[in-house]
Amino acid sequence: MASCSTPNPNVRVRELRENQLEVTGPLAGPFKSTAELAGNACELMTGQPGASSGEYGMEYCALVYYSSAEDAFYLSHLSDIQGKATGKNKSCLMPVSLDDPQHLDAIILGGGHSHPHNRRFSGQDMSEARRWVPTRIADSRTGKVLHRELLLFYREKAGECRAYKYDYADRTVNALRGGVWVPIGQVVNDAGKIELYEGQDWTP
Repeated sequence: MASCSTPNPNVRVRELRENQLEVTGPLAGPFKSTAELAGNACELMTGQPGASSGEYGMEYCALVYYSSAEDAFYLSHLSDIQGKATGKNKSCLMPVSLDDPQHLDAIILGGGHSHPHNRRFSGQDMSEARRWVPTRIADSRTGKVLHRELLLFYREKAGECRAYKYDYADRTVNALRGGVWVPIGQVVNDAGKIELYEGQDWTP
């Protein structure tokens, strides 16, 4: 007798058209900053089935967005729809649309994704072809200038969760350390090559 697996309640994604995905929200939030969001999202996303299973694992993707009415950041529900895998490299298809009736003023700032076996951004992640534009968004209600970002989450074998941020506007790579973003490197070409700053690395 065949048994049916229980659907993951954190995964809520639908296909709008070919390779165009929409997720619902929010899954997590409100947060005062993307640093606070990343610390929580790292634990949540790397804790999903297969998210920390090494080269046999899978990626999860989500949207990060901002509500100017609440001056707060949110994480959407997850997508588990996989992109094309090349060797050990995994990929999930990043959603482009958000369905959140509670926050009709939502400004999508970018995406977050988990890596099952690698704590580093890939060249594809950082490439000019993947860059979200415009890279800066001015919010008239709060007066804030928001940067578009890509977040990466990875869980070490010892259990520690690591979060990283790529800022599309200034092309810096940052690591979450002690609850704050610390710049560790810069993307130096359109192919996504990262040069780490002197004295910095992917781990403290």
